[in-house]
Amino acid sequence: MTFFQNPASRRTFLKSTAGTVAGLAAYPSLIAAGFTDKVDNKSSVSLGVFASYNHASYLKELGCTYIEESVGGFLIPQEGESKFDQNLRELQMLKFPIWSYVILLPGELKTLGPDANHEAILLRTELALKRAKECGSHYIVFGSGGSRIIPDGFDRDKAKSQHIELTRKMAPLAEKYGITIAVEPLNRGETNFINSLAEGVEIIEAVKSPRVRLLCDIYHMLKEDEPATEIIKYGKHIVHCHIAEKESRTPPGVKGDDFRPYLGALKKIGYTGGLSIECFKYTDFDSEVKKGIEVLRKQLSEV
Repeated sequence: MTFFQNPASRRTFLKSTAGTVAGLAAYPSLIAAGFTDKVDNKSSVSLGVFASYNHASYLKELGCTYIEESVGGFLIPQEGESKFDQNLRELQMLKFPIWSYVILLPGELKTLGPDANHEAILLRTELALKRAKECGSHYIVFGSGGSRIIPDGFDRDKAKSQHIELTRKMAPLAEKYGITIAVEPLNRGETNFINSLAEGVEIIEAVKSPRVRLLCDIYHMLKEDEPATEIIKYGKHIVHCHIAEKESRTPPGVKGDDFRPYLGALKKIGYTGGLSIECFKYTDFDSEVKKGIEVLRKQLSEV
């Protein structure tokens, strides 16, 4: 019996999270205050960076449009409700928008396989969506590669059906809170399921919700040798993008990768959403991010 199959444990969890969600009402709505930043449809892509919100002031100085955070770092921190309250106050004070959140699920929460735990995932997802709405955000990225690894010997069709079933249950929650879930294809070094834009679109078309769309991650496309033409093919589904260099997931400008074929494809489909530098390790965050933004701006201007 899992934690969330135990009625007593589930009641305890629901009681604690209900108090957390109720506490959000104490804060003025960032949305009602006109906090949320809309994508400028007259310009090209809007640049952002995945980073802890304590880097927000610096990214704002660099001219970034937004910052991207993580679900576990900002919306559902390990420290609990008081930490989220602190995060929200900081967001209100600085008014530098968080458009999106990555890493919806920890690896131990499985979307498929014999240990799939949809009930626990849906509880976490709803709390994340409620809080993302309170923060005035746009997207929650559904990558979570460790959660969707198909175990050895497990039927692949059954695994896909499990994952689609879960995503279908997530969709009404996303519609309820007005937050789009962006399905993220990942490279095979991270997971063995949904490794291309085509496979991501297969999930989206099975779910059929306006709030379940596609994330295009150019780093993962490069790792999978997925051509830029796939962006054009599936462009109507794309709502958000990530980017990093192929070899070591470094920011643009470290190794010198040429992203122009992929940036050109985004331009061709008329994409005007966010493009986030998404790296997890830096030698020098400030200098590497600054150069990364400069390189992206230059390459965007050349396509």
